[in-house]
Amino acid sequence: MSGHDDPIDLRSDTVTRPSTAMREAARNAPVGDDVYGEDPTVAELEARAAGLLGKADALFVPSGTMGNQIAVRAHTERGQELLLDRESHIYRWELGGTAQHAQVQCRTVDASERCVPTPEQISEAFVAEDLHRPGTGLVTLENTHNYRGGVAVPESHVDAACDAAHALGVPVHLDGARLWNAAVALDTAPAALAREADSVMACLSKGLGAPVGSVLAGTESFVDEARRLRKLFGGGMRQAGMIAAPGLEALDNVDRLADDHENARRLATGLDAIDGLRVPTPETNIVVVDSEPAGITSDAFVEGCVARGVRCGSVSEYTTRLCTNLDVDRADVDAAIDRIGRVVRAATE
Repeated sequence: MSGHDDPIDLRSDTVTRPSTAMREAARNAPVGDDVYGEDPTVAELEARAAGLLGKADALFVPSGTMGNQIAVRAHTERGQELLLDRESHIYRWELGGTAQHAQVQCRTVDASERCVPTPEQISEAFVAEDLHRPGTGLVTLENTHNYRGGVAVPESHVDAACDAAHALGVPVHLDGARLWNAAVALDTAPAALAREADSVMACLSKGLGAPVGSVLAGTESFVDEARRLRKLFGGGMRQAGMIAAPGLEALDNVDRLADDHENARRLATGLDAIDGLRVPTPETNIVVVDSEPAGITSDAFVEGCVARGVRCGSVSEYTTRLCTNLDVDRADVDAAIDRIGRVVRAATE
């Protein structure tokens, strides 16, 4: 946790430092060449993750983006359409990888506050394959929804979207980068939220504190294909048990995500009380600040916060994101509220 005058890093829950237990686990991990399937620590992580996510098998990958991109490639054929929310991470923040790696085209819908497309949106946007059109090859969902403020999407909404896609013969991939947060916020199991999806990716380095890594889970045949694609994408790792071991430790941090959610609500309440800021109550650990009433652009807001020792990130012209994490405690939250209050008063007085 931060000292009295130390910077408070609220840019993301990816900025956390591995714990002593994680470092010790990495140092002592039994290892082998994972490309040959010989790393016991990786195998243990994959088996445990598959069980938590309710899937037959899982694959350890270096990043969530790689996991998502592998899934899109595995589920689709070149030229097919990928149906997804227009604000989804796969569409906005992965460098157009779907076009480069899978060579599919995106058809976006506005899922709005629901965060995943409705069954009606999926049916209306679906394209059947014929002589002139390649057809819809995949639907992707996201939970929690990053850009829309860390919204935890209820199981019923995920299931309805999956059912609609499956009725049309289309598979579904779930980008569950922060699925653990959604499960804690909704008081349900991660497997329940991923039950109807054909594949799911979940990060170990967001919220759970691992220094690197994500898992991609699905059927055994899907994971077999994903393993080949991981190699193609340059993700074949050798003695990877040294980074898988902290991932195993990270899975023990799922329940404590409730602390991040409580800190996020405290942060939002404190910031919303500052004249000129509008801050909705967060569902998980992402706090979205609207500084337009104060006439402060997000860039100016972030610059002022950094100058006073609070790191955060600009999302749009007047919107800034702050993300609570396991390296930030209640005292840090209170200090951040005080510092940000001074930023706003200095800019508006």
